[in-house]
Amino acid sequence: MRSYGSRRLAVAVCASLLSWATVATLGQGGGPGGARPGEWPVYGADNANTRYSPLDQINASNFSKLEIAWRFKTESFGPRPEFMFESTPLMVGGVVYTTAGTRRAAVALDAATGEILWTHSEQEGERGGQAPRQLSGRGLSYWTDGKEARIIYVTPGYRMIALDAKTGIPVASFGDKGVVDLKQNLDQVIDPVTGEIGLHSTPAIANDVIVVGAAHRSGGVPRGKSNVKGYVRGFDVRTGRRLWIFHTIPRPGEFGNDSWLNDSWSYTGNTGVWAQISIDPQLNLAYLPVETPTGDYYGGHRPGAGLFGESILAVDLKTGVRKWHYQLVHHGIWDHDIPCAPILADIVVNGRTIKALAQPTKQAFMYVFDRETGKPVWPIEERPVPAGDVPGEWYAPTQPFPLDANGKIFAYDRQGFLEDDVVDFTPEIKAEGLKVISRYKIGPVFTPIVVSKAEGPLATIVLGSNGGGTVWAGGSYDPDTHVLYVYSRRSPSPLGLVKPDPAKNDMNFIQGSALTGARSTAGAGSILPPGSAPARPAPAAGEGGGGGLNVRGLPIVKPPYGSISAIDLNKGLLLWTIAHGDTPDNIRNNPALKGLDIPRTGQAGIIGTLSTKSLLIAGEAQITTNGHPRGALLRAYDKATGKDAGSVFMPAQQSGSPMTYLHNGRQYLVVAIGGGNYPGELLAFALPQTQP
Repeated sequence: MRSYGSRRLAVAVCASLLSWATVATLGQGGGPGGARPGEWPVYGADNANTRYSPLDQINASNFSKLEIAWRFKTESFGPRPEFMFESTPLMVGGVVYTTAGTRRAAVALDAATGEILWTHSEQEGERGGQAPRQLSGRGLSYWTDGKEARIIYVTPGYRMIALDAKTGIPVASFGDKGVVDLKQNLDQVIDPVTGEIGLHSTPAIANDVIVVGAAHRSGGVPRGKSNVKGYVRGFDVRTGRRLWIFHTIPRPGEFGNDSWLNDSWSYTGNTGVWAQISIDPQLNLAYLPVETPTGDYYGGHRPGAGLFGESILAVDLKTGVRKWHYQLVHHGIWDHDIPCAPILADIVVNGRTIKALAQPTKQAFMYVFDRETGKPVWPIEERPVPAGDVPGEWYAPTQPFPLDANGKIFAYDRQGFLEDDVVDFTPEIKAEGLKVISRYKIGPVFTPIVVSKAEGPLATIVLGSNGGGTVWAGGSYDPDTHVLYVYSRRSPSPLGLVKPDPAKNDMNFIQGSALTGARSTAGAGSILPPGSAPARPAPAAGEGGGGGLNVRGLPIVKPPYGSISAIDLNKGLLLWTIAHGDTPDNIRNNPALKGLDIPRTGQAGIIGTLSTKSLLIAGEAQITTNGHPRGALLRAYDKATGKDAGSVFMPAQQSGSPMTYLHNGRQYLVVAIGGGNYPGELLAFALPQTQP
């Protein structure tokens, strides 16, 4: 059942003389109509997902003078407030487009004032209530051919909607009166109400083709070894007709099927693309970051390498035919699915221009490929990794390790978990931390997960699983300097396996704790050995960066808990890393640290960055009270050095990724905030206007 309302206000057309040529060749805009300078027409700024804008009205000299130009509150867009507002808005032709609220409404706003122009929402009843991916999602998509313009988005119930961008009215010629049911025509039988499939990310659109991925409920504790398969499809942007489908779990006769042993391809599910998809319209290629097959931490029921799980996959945009792939993790059992958009960058290596693809990951590896051929730009070595002892598990004998230009592991944050990672503010704290981890298995990246036992090991501690590294917000890229910027977090996950109730689950093992019998739905629990209870309650996962494992209320891992790194893609080298975010209150005010000079620790969270002509911009992941009212800072850094270049106060932490646009000669900086008890809101910052 569909309901919508719409109204249209006159808006001024954005005018700008700034050059946009540096990113136009990588698909700035949703169709032949293109984007005007100063606009933000795609979730990641462009189809290359650079999250870059050449605007420089806001710079280091005035960033701290920013004021709120308008704000958009989302509480009324659904039956209850939303506190996980992850949208990156678009701006085209003087109109800001965003999703909002628990019903995932599409909303059009005046770019100068934030005034609502039109709204559209779908009431999906039980189908929406059963959806594995609910709330407002991460945004929507825009398409134009220069004559008409459309907004395309996917509802929580996995239905694709096409709206007239001017009015918000469904496009009658698209699908069934503006709707394509994505649970149909998926080469498998899916219950239209309870079928476990959805999407948070936005559709990717180029050359009149919409590419749509798939997401599922958390894979940490699957309901069984079978699940819906996360196939990827291409659709005609005008009619909604399916053009192609790619089976991310290959069928018999298809490339990669032999990597699934014992016919495990037939019942295994997931292997979807829940992250943002990138497209090179000139090469006519779509780049798919594929997730883990069913069971993030146990795969004994799916022996074999399991293509195209945890792979970068390039397919023909018009036909869906595979052009190349590279599997980043063989037979994944660490939740190392590829969580964010590949960044497409034209780089220069030893005097040769390369059309490259750079992929940040949860394990903080940086992979760089030639996006035309799939060949690594910097070497990737297959190295032996240890096998575990979980009964029935199948272990890959080697895993790919990307190397930088100096032949060192190309990592921009810590991986695995070693004694050197333990918190060490004082020798006493370090000693207590070593005692805490003594009942856990630790080791470098790809250390196997263990069956959890009360006598130990309780679990394998992992940095760079679902609690660490880089997740869905991804990175940003400066096409002028060829430097990629990426946020990463340190939040260790204790991963241990237990046997489920065989009457309810046919998996041999799922993730949980032997001490309590509890099952984790996120993969990061509060598993503490007896007698190691903290002096104060342990912070929640992401509250200071340590998950549940702690010493005297301090995260078990040493800071920085959240970092931003700059990587020179031309040279294949890390340039600098900084701690991002103030020291959290629970660290700064901890009695165990009284009298100590603690440098800025950064904050663990999910943070996307924005690159402009001179600045790198990112908001804090947590609220603090350090020298300002309870809230968080939106920070700017000098791109060349990582040094502070200004900040402005926000009443809540960043929850979506920032974007910027120019309208009527004024640059706006917009970011979604929310979390805790603060409902989702868009804040639009701009410099004070000169009074006549």
